[in-house]
Amino acid sequence: MKTTEIHALKVLLYNKPIGTLTHLPGDSNAFTWDQDYIDDVSRATLSLSFKDTLGNLIQEIPMTRTQLPPFFSNLLPEGLLREYLAKRANINPKHEFFLLWILGQDLPGALTIQPLDRNNMPFPSDQTEKEKKKKKDLMFRFSLAGIQLKFSGIQRSDHGLVIPTNGVGGDWIIKLPHSIFRGVPENEYTMMELAKRVGIDVPKTALLPIEEVKGMPKELDRLGENIFAIQRFDRTQEGHKIHIEDFAQVFGVYPEKKYQKASYRNIAEIIWKECGETGIAEFIRRFVFNALIGNGDMHLKNWSLIYKEKNKAMLAPAYDFVSTILYLPEDKLALNFMHSKDFKDLTIDQFKRFCSKAQLPEQLVLDCVQETVQLFSENWKTIKDLPLDKNLQEAISQHLKTIPLWHNY
Repeated sequence: MKTTEIHALKVLLYNKPIGTLTHLPGDSNAFTWDQDYIDDVSRATLSLSFKDTLGNLIQEIPMTRTQLPPFFSNLLPEGLLREYLAKRANINPKHEFFLLWILGQDLPGALTIQPLDRNNMPFPSDQTEKEKKKKKDLMFRFSLAGIQLKFSGIQRSDHGLVIPTNGVGGDWIIKLPHSIFRGVPENEYTMMELAKRVGIDVPKTALLPIEEVKGMPKELDRLGENIFAIQRFDRTQEGHKIHIEDFAQVFGVYPEKKYQKASYRNIAEIIWKECGETGIAEFIRRFVFNALIGNGDMHLKNWSLIYKEKNKAMLAPAYDFVSTILYLPEDKLALNFMHSKDFKDLTIDQFKRFCSKAQLPEQLVLDCVQETVQLFSENWKTIKDLPLDKNLQEAISQHLKTIPLWHNY
């Protein structure tokens, strides 16, 4: 791949051009806004990270080298999934511009990335056209950000879930079994269904035998028995896109820093400012619920905002609720909560201090804490209808005994 050439990608939000990503010699990347987007006073929000303290658009975006600017970097897969994709496209996984070039047709939210020169694809020149098309089609199937292998799938009334040939237009996310930890699809399905019963905003979910998913690449159908599927909340029933961004994007943090560069207080402050009482109540419900199940993976990318009105943020529906303590018995909170990551430090006094520091309404928060613990307790006793592994159930039961909140109510 030649990196001495200049390449450009058009950035579209709700199918409307808003800016350009340019890859420059020396592996540098620059993002510039279109003047029409700058001049539009009612413009749709791309990210809170592009607003200053007064809410004005930040027009000068710093150039980056190798990695894209953080907002765009967070649109791409991480870890082994990124390596898997990059290998099949013959692209260095560190060269994010070219990965985004290939994956840009079905990104999270209402964003689309299109090459300005569609005839100048970033593949080595010695590949045949047939090989290029084969790799391009395979790549589109893995177009959603994250670490775990996942696909964008379509719900067919007659055929169940189907992975489209070109991977574009799916309204469900299909997550494969974990290659190391057993029972992750069953774990996530159970935790998400339990969260729904506790009153948390959860999309439709399903647990299906892997053989019922049509279009699965052959090399991936032996990972386990079941897949977990969740309906995409960034797509309407009519197939229209709704914009979203995760909190790594909100804070301008690269994915590899998703455990380090912010705290739960920082997230809560943004939600309180942008979403008010409804948003902060839902945040507290989710935070308490995940503490009770022992989920140590609620990092910045597992919290998102959604823009149903294009320029007004709301807390997006819940996703990625997994009890991690069976796999990692000594697991802790993903981010700091009042300078601590220990589940055992979650006391009422800690929540009072949290409210004081984040300037949140204390009574609202404490009422949400109490209600969540009570609803969890009631539903935990009747969880036998869900596919909860006995070892995981025991791990959560033992974990609950260590949490002061569990004993307060």
